[in-house]
Amino acid sequence: MNLPDTLRVVVLVPCYNEETAIPLVIRDFQAALPDYPIYVYDNNSSDRTAEVARAAGAIVRTETMQGKGHVIRRMFADIEADFYILVDGDATYEAAAAPRLLECAYQGGFDMVNGARVTDREAAYRRGHVLGNRVLTGLVTGVFGRRLSDMLSGYRVFSRRFVKSFPALSAGFETETELTVHALELAMPIAEVPTTYIERPAGSFSKLRTYHDGFRILTTIVNLVKQERPLLFFTLLCGLFFLAGVVLGIPVVLDFLRTGLVPRLPTAVLATGLVMLSALSAACGLILDTVALGRREMKRMAYLNYPAPPRA
Repeated sequence: MNLPDTLRVVVLVPCYNEETAIPLVIRDFQAALPDYPIYVYDNNSSDRTAEVARAAGAIVRTETMQGKGHVIRRMFADIEADFYILVDGDATYEAAAAPRLLECAYQGGFDMVNGARVTDREAAYRRGHVLGNRVLTGLVTGVFGRRLSDMLSGYRVFSRRFVKSFPALSAGFETETELTVHALELAMPIAEVPTTYIERPAGSFSKLRTYHDGFRILTTIVNLVKQERPLLFFTLLCGLFFLAGVVLGIPVVLDFLRTGLVPRLPTAVLATGLVMLSALSAACGLILDTVALGRREMKRMAYLNYPAPPRA
């Protein structure tokens, strides 16, 4: 790895009850990146995570608001560096790949380099999780641009201008979705590097709740589409309301044309209401699209306030 000595790089590790895994993470990243500090942010752990992390040589800090999103918000606000390596504290990510990710970011001047998970171990990456990741990644990249294959990876390198322009509004595991959309929405220069993914060490347990967290991520995607692509979101609602109104209204109109009467008045009122909701949805989409454009311009200007990442 050929990086200048003046380059400031930090490793950020959010942790919650990772007493078993965190010493392995610190040891492996110290071996892979011996010249850079490792910050472990303890998120109200009930075990000895903070103690063993400090003993292993990490700089330990605390975030009391529960949730990975809160920890990342605090990390990004507190730490100053040129590049930030974010990795989960569960010892499932390949520390030896960190120099590759970092050099990719430095050589290409990328604002984000994503560590795409590759594994043949079902214990590490269960089929249900693989399918869920593909579906959720497909939804996000279908709307915001197909530039990543693993949206939910917890292993990434960020530039300073990414970190300092990232709003960090999420609270939990859905923060990876927010990180991805931030990069795609602002058309940042990004890259993806395959990395090996393994199972947790014995005695370590995942905090991921598959259905609960999957639903939260899906809700976050819907909210982000509503906020960042309101015309698309409300056009879909417009189409649904209009289709329902037409389906209910056509028999009423045919009865009226045939008999001159409206025998199903409640259905007629409902169909009329649905068509009116359709028109209102279209109007909301047009208005909010203008608002979203203004917000996007402001976010772009905030992003451009920071210098481009150092590069070769």
